[in-house]
Amino acid sequence: MTAVTTASTARDRVAASAPVRGLTVLYDAECALCTHLRGWLARQPQLVPLTLVPAGSAEARARFPGLDHAATLDEVTVVGDSGQVYRGSRAWIVVLWALREHRPLAHRLCTPAGAKLARGAVLAAAKWRDAQWQGRRENGQWGGGSYRRADGWSYHPRSGWTFGPPSCSDGACDSR
Repeated sequence: MTAVTTASTARDRVAASAPVRGLTVLYDAECALCTHLRGWLARQPQLVPLTLVPAGSAEARARFPGLDHAATLDEVTVVGDSGQVYRGSRAWIVVLWALREHRPLAHRLCTPAGAKLARGAVLAAAKWRDAQWQGRRENGQWGGGSYRRADGWSYHPRSGWTFGPPSCSDGACDSR
């Protein structure tokens, strides 16, 4: 498995070359599909321990202060115990790799043909999620839940709109 992003650890190791002994899966707690998959993952026998944390939560921000938490709400993100960051289809592949019964599938998805299949599955899930949110917005049926946008704005039925600026620690923000 290769990480999409690498970070140096305190011992100056490159995280991509460090063994993976644990993974944190950041999932959208407001998404029915995401919470269903979270429950499914929790029930699976694991070769590598998975910690399941709501994306954008106080716990996620405390664990990973340098991560772009707005992006974790838009795209599945998995963080390894040595700082490896996996996003999108690679995140799903590494999660499957951590599961005892699904590791062989993860190895097949690492092939060129398998990578296309994994990418298609992630895109289909993203399209389904977007359709669910779009339908709720158009019909005014948010189900009493909150709504978050990638630009940092959130709507909570009890408190209204609030702004939590995206993290700029990775240098991706415009400093003007």
